[in-house]
Amino acid sequence: MTEEKIEQLLHDLGRQTVEPVRPDLAEEIKRHIPPKLHRHRIGWDTVSIIIDLRLSKSAAAAAIVVTMILLLNLFGARDQSGGGILRDSVLLIKYWGSAGKTDISVIKSKYERLLERGANVTWYGEGADPKDRGAILMQQRLSEDQYIVTFIDGSERQADSEELIRLLGRMLKK
Repeated sequence: MTEEKIEQLLHDLGRQTVEPVRPDLAEEIKRHIPPKLHRHRIGWDTVSIIIDLRLSKSAAAAAIVVTMILLLNLFGARDQSGGGILRDSVLLIKYWGSAGKTDISVIKSKYERLLERGANVTWYGEGADPKDRGAILMQQRLSEDQYIVTFIDGSERQADSEELIRLLGRMLKK
């Protein structure tokens, strides 16, 4: 078959599947519209039809299960360590709200989590001056000669034992 013949057959098929609208259909629909409803601002010639969608029982059950999973993830009901999307969002908003300022309690909670995991950490927060950006709040021992030092501004730096002694000595002088 040639392409022109295929196009002509498809064009004819499209015209044959179109069903003409009954002339009295618009009037029949208008009679079913309650009189207390206001007319559309364009007029009676335009009629909006609302399609009633009916869900199968399996589709409704799937929608309920998906909603429950979303809500459980949103509110973090699985366990207390995960936090859930809502709790993480609140923490993110608090973080953005305190941009430039570090909440010592956030670093303290990190310290407590590390302690629970059995990490070798030391807390210096009680004697730290909040105005001193070089003050050390916490140190975590990684290996024999490597530490992670957390400063009062929330920044962290990896240091060897000599550098850690120098940083702690500087903090003690103040």
